[in-house]
Amino acid sequence: MSDNLRYLTCGVDAAIPLEIQLFLWECVEKLPEPKDYLQVFELKHVGCLQSITHTSEEPEYRMEYLFPSDYPITEKVYVIDDGDHSTMLLASE
Repeated sequence: MSDNLRYLTCGVDAAIPLEIQLFLWECVEKLPEPKDYLQVFELKHVGCLQSITHTSEEPEYRMEYLFPSDYPITEKVYVIDDGDHSTMLLASE
């Protein structure tokens, strides 16, 4: 994915802070090959912490991250890679 162009939807731009967007891109970038074309991120607030659960189906992958946040959010985000470009979008879009 590192050579692909990256896009995000207006919904992601409005709902997901830039720091989290960059973190999600980095999570996908650091995955070993082969990578699933669909990466799923569940963002939840746990007290004053931001929880991010990153999953994919093939190959099966699951990683959880917790970090302090003044404004934790709850959203589901997909990153879809079609080979030429990758798009980050909210599940609701």
